[in-house]
Amino acid sequence: MKIIVLVVAYLCISCLGFSQANKINDASTKAIAKASTFPTTFLGHWKGELQWMRAGKPSQSFTMQLIIQPADTLGQYTWQIIYGDSAKDNRPYILKPIDTAMGHWVIDETDGILLDSYVFGNSIKGAFTIMNNTIIDSYTVENNTMKVEFFTINLNKKNTSGKGTDEVPLVDSYEVKSVQVGVLVKVK
Repeated sequence: MKIIVLVVAYLCISCLGFSQANKINDASTKAIAKASTFPTTFLGHWKGELQWMRAGKPSQSFTMQLIIQPADTLGQYTWQIIYGDSAKDNRPYILKPIDTAMGHWVIDETDGILLDSYVFGNSIKGAFTIMNNTIIDSYTVENNTMKVEFFTINLNKKNTSGKGTDEVPLVDSYEVKSVQVGVLVKVK
């Protein structure tokens, strides 16, 4: 009988502890969501230089612009990327909310391609694969500047190592094909 009472008491205490942990995690998640002012702090016309670096080749730089404004549809925003000084490479996308409580947005390229992106504090990040290349993108706003980063990973150049056991599993590593990094400032 004492054992049953002890087990019940233990389960009750465990449930209370689990409940408190969930409340703390929920509170932390809500605090992070409130601390993030996305997309408000991202609104504007951003412009700057992007450095494109590829292993073994000289780096190149080019102008990048990102225009984020409220779109015609309530809750949606423009996500217009312009590369170069002219508007020849103009990509007028739409930023759409999916689950803002979880920081999930999508960049709609308006041609059937949807790129999932996720808000982490003052950043929005995404990853997508096209033609055996995975591109990881990151946009971070701090002190009225936007840091932009793109990493291109070549899925065709894979090295597998490890033993394939529980203690030493197989691990795949890939060639980082290129990196693009830049800082944009608000011009409007």
